[in-house]
Amino acid sequence: MKILPIACVCILLSITSIGQEKAKKVLFIIADGIPADVIERVYKPNINKIIETGSYKRAFVGGIKGTYSQTPTVSAPGYNNLLTGTWANKHQVVNNTISKPNYQYWTIFRYLKNAYPNKKTAVFSTWTDNRTKLIGDGLAQTGGYKIDMAFDGYELDTLQFRHDKKSNYIHQIDELVVSKADSTIRASAPDLSWVYLEYTDDMGHQFGDGAMQDQAIGYLDNQIKKLTDAIAYRTKNFAEDWLLVLTTDHGRDAIEGKNHGAQTDRERTTWIVTNQANTNAYFKQSNPAIVDILPSIATFLKIPIPENNKVELDGVSFFGPISIAQPSAAIVNDSLVIKWKSFEKKGKVQVKIATTNAFKDGGEDVYENIATVNVIQEGITLSTKQFASNYFKIVLVGTNNSLNIWVKKPA
Repeated sequence: MKILPIACVCILLSITSIGQEKAKKVLFIIADGIPADVIERVYKPNINKIIETGSYKRAFVGGIKGTYSQTPTVSAPGYNNLLTGTWANKHQVVNNTISKPNYQYWTIFRYLKNAYPNKKTAVFSTWTDNRTKLIGDGLAQTGGYKIDMAFDGYELDTLQFRHDKKSNYIHQIDELVVSKADSTIRASAPDLSWVYLEYTDDMGHQFGDGAMQDQAIGYLDNQIKKLTDAIAYRTKNFAEDWLLVLTTDHGRDAIEGKNHGAQTDRERTTWIVTNQANTNAYFKQSNPAIVDILPSIATFLKIPIPENNKVELDGVSFFGPISIAQPSAAIVNDSLVIKWKSFEKKGKVQVKIATTNAFKDGGEDVYENIATVNVIQEGITLSTKQFASNYFKIVLVGTNNSLNIWVKKPA
């Protein structure tokens, strides 16, 4: 056997390491019920460290106010907005009961498993419903995909976590959830992980704006440090590239900060923190939404989304090139007025229209190619007389992304 000189071995190892693409990993965290003005005001040195080298932006939940996609600013609808990249008119989770979710609108976990069956997933959470009902863990309706590592349901253990009126047990559960996530990330680094933390919302409900919620965010800040330290450990010792996204599911009322569920500005205004600095012009210049997180994760993990599903997404990625965003449509007299915001000066937008919504029942909508216009035009007006329908499901296809918007002709 020929033995290579040490110098040659070093060169070969160097070439191998340089040519090796880092494994992509994602951790997204929902810290429940923190208004944007509160997260911006409180002392949070560890979250600030993420923002300093990454990105922070105010965002929104609640769908498009006053339209078919308006969504209650409630926890489970908020989580599912993120998980499916759609508003409640599609995923059908309108309260915390989660009685009849429409699993035709896939979660990010299903997209990952559908594309890469061997990738590993994890959930760290208080509510078992997050996994069993929203994700639909192992259900036939969700493709039968299982979460590989599940740490949840601790609120059901009343021996270890004795329920008290001040919800101290929820803080203890959050601490355990973070501990499980910390050790799991360090040991096995799932490809896609969700951490859900509840205590901040409990303090909001009990005490509203003030010292107790501020203290809860202080606890959160320390928990985030544990998780970022775990990511740093993996990044240092393994060939991995990590995306961290931290967000919340809703704001709170402006009077006391105890309630949420309506469509006031403070209840709708949220925020997104990510460790990535390379966000695109859409994220930096516009008002991103919670539904944008799914396509952003998909972009980072290079998850191919089936075309029929892609045209149903209500969000757009805040990573990579983007052509169009912020679609709108209205019927004025006999005219269908369609608009969008352009993020490039050159390129085309293809306008497609279907007059059915078969997708929601597992069917396929047939789109007719209506027109192709310059992207910078930022709109088109069509006559409704050419359609034998009062309902229009519109897809706008740009060079780098597509959008969808629905409109119904007034009776």
